[in-house]
This record gives sequence, structure tokens and C-alpha cells, in this order.
Amino acid sequence: MTQTERSDDRTSRGAETGTTEPTGGARAWIVWGVAVGGYFLAMLHRNGLGVAALEAQERFDVGPALLSMLPMLQLLIYVLFQIPAGLLADRMGPRYTLVLGVGAMVIGSGFFASAPNIELAVTGRFLIGLGDALVFLNVIRLAALWFPRARYSLVSGLTAVVGGTGQVASAAPLAWALDGFGWTVAFMSVTALTAVMALLVLLVVRDRPEGAAGRSTVVEPIPVWAALKEALAARGPRIGMAHHAAIMAPFTMLMVLWGYPFLVDGLGLDASTAAGTLTAVAAAPLWMAPIAGMAIGRNTRIRTGVALTLGSTLSLGWLLMVLWPTGEVPTWLGLTAMGASAVGQTLAPTVSFDFARDGIPAGRTGVASGLVNMSGFTTAVLCTVAAGAVLESLPDDPGAFQPAFAPMAATTTAATIVLFYLILRGRKNA
Repeated sequence: MTQTERSDDRTSRGAETGTTEPTGGARAWIVWGVAVGGYFLAMLHRNGLGVAALEAQERFDVGPALLSMLPMLQLLIYVLFQIPAGLLADRMGPRYTLVLGVGAMVIGSGFFASAPNIELAVTGRFLIGLGDALVFLNVIRLAALWFPRARYSLVSGLTAVVGGTGQVASAAPLAWALDGFGWTVAFMSVTALTAVMALLVLLVVRDRPEGAAGRSTVVEPIPVWAALKEALAARGPRIGMAHHAAIMAPFTMLMVLWGYPFLVDGLGLDASTAAGTLTAVAAAPLWMAPIAGMAIGRNTRIRTGVALTLGSTLSLGWLLMVLWPTGEVPTWLGLTAMGASAVGQTLAPTVSFDFARDGIPAGRTGVASGLVNMSGFTTAVLCTVAAGAVLESLPDDPGAFQPAFAPMAATTTAATIVLFYLILRGRKNA
């Protein structure tokens, strides 16, 4: 472990001294399990439009550019509410914030399921994005309050597994439900399941272990700018932000909207094969997250190696896709880059949010986590919209996905360069 990493780890742990570290246990796993169920549904809602993209174009009679506005709006709301969500997580506590978030998703999903036009669909996605913004950070917040620091990366990794499972459910299973039961029934079923989850969160989740004196989720308020300054002054959150932008954004863009159309229109797969492929690619790397979490919990040196390797691999894969000279992405390259991106997104929470805790008091991890989440999803929003605009302006051709994916290749490479700079500068100053 480098001197800088030892210093960061001591700072993080030292910030939590004066309180009794939680021990975890069965009750902690139950609370986390119910809360992470809300995250599963948030991921299903977030990515559900991916396999429904072609059907949505017909249902609402819109083109690719306007269609991209639906997930863009949802993700934009998600991004804009990361700092408010972090402040709520720190001040109001996870339980009621989660109830608010899941409840907003219920209302939004109901609007989207019954929407006869694009206007009501936009309203639904707006509310889904608002609710989604309040969910993940509070699951992470509960992990910080119910589990010891050494298990935080493991719980983050397991959270990624559950979220990835939600992505899987948003691919082939949702595609089959849409094909078998139709738009309204498929999405109304998800709405009903989300309503049940909101009730479970209210009944089961608690902000902190009973008798955990001094570990209240409500901390002494500090001004918003002071909270932001505190988070940005620490090295860990800055590394987490660069890592999340480089590693999380590519597959998020694919799962939110453009993965399924890319497989069908870009690589020439039939609809059934494309849905199954997207499911398999999303599901295959899920086992990596808890293993990485356990390893990082034992030795934080692993974080930097994983971060730099993933950033370099994804940058190379996406650059090859957009620069391939034949004017059309080969199937093997498209699937390889998609698979590497899925691995990156799976490991992103484990690594990014573990960095985010370095140097931050336990009672104020929400703002730091919000900044990290904001960096990745801002990148995803911009690149999703840019891809839609490029596809709209070009002829309907498989090669159109190369220029459409150029913004993602550029941002992934740029974020990886920043990641290298921050990590190497930290080692130099050690």
C-alpha cells in the first residue's frame, strides 16, 4: 500500500473515530436487502426503455433523436438531483428518502405504462428519474451506517450485483413480456411490484442500528458549498469521479437505449438473439463485483490496479470501434467492447464509491457519493443524446453507429487520462 493510500485510509477511518463502528450482522443484511430491492427496481426502470426502444418509436411515432430524449431526461433529472439526494441522505436519513424515491418511481411508471403520447411518457420518465436519483445513494448510505468500514466495498460490490440483475431483467425478460403481453401490461406489472417495494422499505428499513449512539444519520448541517468543498478537497472522491466517468458510462448508455438497436441495426442480429445477447453480456460479469469487494476490503492497493486496467481497456475498445477502417463495426469487436464495458459497469460501484469514502466523515458520505455518481451519469446523458442526434442525421446504415459512438469513445479516453494523472500524481507526492 502506498503512503498516500495509507494516509487516505487513516483519514477515512480517523474521521469515523469517536463512534462505535457498526458490526453488521443479520439485521444489517435484512435492512440492506430490502433497500437494495428498491435499487433492483430502479435499474429495471432506468434501463427498461432499451429493449422497448424500437416499439416506443412506433407507439409514440418519434425518431431516434426525439426518442433519446426520454432516457436523457430521466438521466438528466438523476444527475441534477445527485447533490440534493446526497444532502437528504446525510440529513434526513435513508429510510424516508428511499420511500420518497420508490414512491416517485411508482407514479412515474404508471404514467409511462399508460401513456398514449410522448408528452405523458416524458412526464413518467421525469418522475422515474426523480425517484431513481434518491435510491442508490441511500442504499450506499445504509451500507456505511450498518456495516464496518472493512465490509463497505463488499456490500458495494453486492449492490452492483443486484443492480446488474435489474439490468438483466430489463433486457430479455422485459422484451419477452412486451412481446407476450403488450406495452401496458408489461410496464404496469413493474409498477405494481415497485409499489410493494415502497411498502417494504417503510416497514423494514431503519436509518441505523438500535443503540448505535453517535451514529445518527442526521449530522450537524454544514452549508452546501462547504459540503461540496469538503468532498472535492479529498483525493479519494476526485479519483472516484474520474473512474466513474470512464468506467460506468459506456455500458449505461448501451443498456439505457442504444445497446439493443446497435445489436440489431449495427451488428445485424435478429431481435430474439439481440435481447438474449444483451442479457448474457449484462449478467456474465456480475460474479466479479463481490470478489473485487472482498479483495479491496482486505487490501486497498487493488483499487488502483483495477481502475487503471479497466480505463485503459475500455478506452482501447471504444476507440477501435469508432476508428475501424471498414466503415462498419465487426461483430466480434462490437461484442468484445460491449462485454468489456459490462465488466466495467459491474465493478464501477465497488471501486468508485470505495474511493469516494477516503477522507470523508461517515456522516457526510452522501455528498461525495453524489459527486461520483454525477460524473458518470453526466457522461452517459451527454453521449446518449449525442448518439441519437448523429443517428438522426445520417442514413439508416449499420456504419452510422461508428460516428454515433465517437463521443463515448472520446469521453472514456479523456476520463481515463485524468484518472492516470490523479493516481500517478498521488504516488509522486507520497
